[in-house]
Amino acid sequence: MSRWQYFNPSPDGKHVGDCVVRAIACALETDWATAYAILCTKGMELSDMPSANHVWGAVLRDHGFRSRAIPDTCPACYTVADFARDHKNGTYVLGTGSHAVTVADGGTIYDSWDSSGEVPIIYFYKEDAEK
Repeated sequence: MSRWQYFNPSPDGKHVGDCVVRAIACALETDWATAYAILCTKGMELSDMPSANHVWGAVLRDHGFRSRAIPDTCPACYTVADFARDHKNGTYVLGTGSHAVTVADGGTIYDSWDSSGEVPIIYFYKEDAEK
């Protein structure tokens, strides 16, 4: 069973194309506009789009997050829901290659749609989350 919680801080209620902004806003506990500005500033610094994986990864690293790859022992069978079940302490931002989503607050998946069936390939976490 998914522990998905609807989360969409977009001021216009949009929920397509801004998953990175939503995930960063949730993980950094800020509003959508601030997260967008942080991403745009880093994107300009790195000469790439704010949604580029290395841009939002750099933003998270700037805010004390570290990253780990998820082993591909079963590439299609370990889902966001599985990750949330296994990681109940801390705040995590998961990347699937085409989507970003935050897991926090005891394994709750925060997104504008139920992305619990997506397959993560990388995650970012705060040091204390892994202890």
